[in-house]
Amino acid sequence: MSFLSIADLTGGYGQMTILNSVNLSLEKGEIGVIVGPNGAGKSTLLKAMFGLVNVTGGTITIEDEDITRLPPDRFASRRIAFVPQEYNIFPTLTVNENLEMGAYSRSDDFSAIMEHVYDIFPPLRDKRDQVAGELSGGQRQMVAVGRALMIEPRLLLLDEPTAGLSPMFMSEIFDRVIAVNRTGVTIVMVEQNAKQALAIATTGFVLANGANAFTDTGKNLLANPEVAKSFLGG
Repeated sequence: MSFLSIADLTGGYGQMTILNSVNLSLEKGEIGVIVGPNGAGKSTLLKAMFGLVNVTGGTITIEDEDITRLPPDRFASRRIAFVPQEYNIFPTLTVNENLEMGAYSRSDDFSAIMEHVYDIFPPLRDKRDQVAGELSGGQRQMVAVGRALMIEPRLLLLDEPTAGLSPMFMSEIFDRVIAVNRTGVTIVMVEQNAKQALAIATTGFVLANGANAFTDTGKNLLANPEVAKSFLGG
């Protein structure tokens, strides 16, 4: 069985069904990128994986453990981290304090992993005592991802990490995602900047109307004329 396996997942908000039998699988250490038009169910799928959406059918397993309806407060102990698109930092706390908050569930000495986070995100090291809300958009995203890394996740879920960023910061965030992945973290990322995201994807998943439209390697999806025409702007 795959490291991460989602089978026939159905769910949504209240009585509204958004996901319609979605399937997704990744091996350990891969980057999975979920793309598709607005309203396709991309972020809903990510939230369903983290227990934030009502799942009415199907299963989600990670390393053979069924986490389909696991409450969100149980994920840290399983080393599964989620970085939402918005409200993902504590703006009035310093960078260092934000990282410390990411380690709230730990009772051990986490100084080494904090230094590891600063190694992955060098721009944050000199700003460790600066209030996070004063940082640039790209640096705030680094803080958000860095805070998630404080539990040393085996699976990291990223919802639109480059939303609203300039092209320069967008490229830097994608570079940092690759750096995180190279440390052995499996990543599932939802992205509107589909071409750039698929370029770093092991596997890409195109959703449309809450269902799988295409699944292939990132490289093959970028080369697929039907995908390009319908989902990548030509």
